[in-house]
Amino acid sequence: MSDKPKRTALYDLHCALGGKMVDFAGWEMPVQYPMGIMGEHQHCRSKAALFDVSHMGQVLLHGANAAEKLEALVPAALSKLPEGKARYTFFTNDSGGIMDDLIVANAGDHLFLVVNASMRAQDIPHMKAHLKDVEVTEIFDRALIAVQGPSAQDVVASHCPQAAQLSFMQTCEALIDGTLCRISRLGYTGEDGYEISIPQAEAERITRLMLDHPDCAPAGLGARDSLRLEAGLCLYCNDITPDTSPIEAGLSWAIQKRRREEGGFPGAARIMAELEHGTARKLVGILPQGRAPARAGVEIHDQDGNAIGQITSGGFGPTVQAPVAMGYVHADHSAPGQELHLIIRGKPQPATVCTLPFVSQNYKR
Repeated sequence: MSDKPKRTALYDLHCALGGKMVDFAGWEMPVQYPMGIMGEHQHCRSKAALFDVSHMGQVLLHGANAAEKLEALVPAALSKLPEGKARYTFFTNDSGGIMDDLIVANAGDHLFLVVNASMRAQDIPHMKAHLKDVEVTEIFDRALIAVQGPSAQDVVASHCPQAAQLSFMQTCEALIDGTLCRISRLGYTGEDGYEISIPQAEAERITRLMLDHPDCAPAGLGARDSLRLEAGLCLYCNDITPDTSPIEAGLSWAIQKRRREEGGFPGAARIMAELEHGTARKLVGILPQGRAPARAGVEIHDQDGNAIGQITSGGFGPTVQAPVAMGYVHADHSAPGQELHLIIRGKPQPATVCTLPFVSQNYKR
């Protein structure tokens, strides 16, 4: 079996646009373009950036009561999710940890799911093994792009007026220049925007249409990470893992009232107990007071030098114009304003706990 990274339908376009290609989760993806990560980040915050996210897994679930059956694997309420609505949720394990996070959309006669690239090899067999009489189909013949930023509506609606009628977490099928696409108003940057599933054969043509808009520029994985970090959005394998519960990660908002009361999902005993009694540790925002960024793995100490946690994501926030980070700390050190020390290159550096996100989220609700 070859270990050669896979390529998306947009690989040639990335190269033509000057994308710097790297191996990411087994895919050859652009980390940045000539504008650079800082420029792409700021362009997304001020206008619109286009990301290739075709490495994410796209999955269709067909079958009677598929939503009710999927509820047995996730803590979200899906059985009455209206047609045309999408919901963020996560697969949990028997210990209450997060196996993966995903988006589930009610597409009418089926469910449309998007799962993380690095976890698709786990998620597909997991669903096939547990969803009796549900047809689980991973689709490989469609690309996925994200158009994000305050100009995203202008960019997408200029080729698809229906897109302007969607609000946050709504989805529909619509024509873009004669090609039927699934358009969902959501994203991973904190900005207004869309994710668009496109037949692979038309992916480059549709993507070029979007990039022809004067406000739209390509952006790579580097800007995608700094944008999501400023927006306080968790990255799987960093901020959430099989060992972290949704409550520790501050994701209790994604567990609707009925599921909190009824349980009935893997790890419900731990998660429901943590909802009632709290957790021993919490994911928090952290502002390093110096200029040195705190990367994942940096140890967090209290003011007496005791180890109380670890950074899970960190870097420079181009909008904040300062280093930003997220990490887990003991719950009694999680209040905003709490002073900490980060052990960077062996030396304690001062930092402060802050509320997330670092920048306001600009979704169209």
